[in-house]
Amino acid sequence: MDTGGYKIRNQNEIHFLSFAVVGWIDVFTRKEYRDIVVDSLAFCQESKTLRLHGWCIMSSHIHLLASSGSYDLSGTLRDFKKFTSKEVVGAIKSNGHESRKEWMIEMFRQAGEQTAAIPTTNFGSKIISRKNVTALNLQFKN
Repeated sequence: MDTGGYKIRNQNEIHFLSFAVVGWIDVFTRKEYRDIVVDSLAFCQESKTLRLHGWCIMSSHIHLLASSGSYDLSGTLRDFKKFTSKEVVGAIKSNGHESRKEWMIEMFRQAGEQTAAIPTTNFGSKIISRKNVTALNLQFKN
């Protein structure tokens, strides 16, 4: 993983983005955690001009085809990941029925200790930015 952060060089283009939960933990098998992601995406659409051209939530990662109306996709994604990860971890911690709570929280903590660039409660991501494969990516996801 690149510890220097991820650069979106052309803020005007549609980007294929993939955010994986640390350790590929299957957090999103639970509806309440998926709902946090969906609500966060909706907020970013309404308040941060995030444009979603396609998206998919898998058990341990999220795929987006996204662009920004404000030409600050990097900032929008930073805020989305920071807020959403904290909300998901908070929901895990407060969920009295979460059988894997202690294990997941420990995995997040360990990941945060290993790399200062990955906060304890953050998702990783990789960006593949090629406009000519956007339609192919969307077709593949459907």
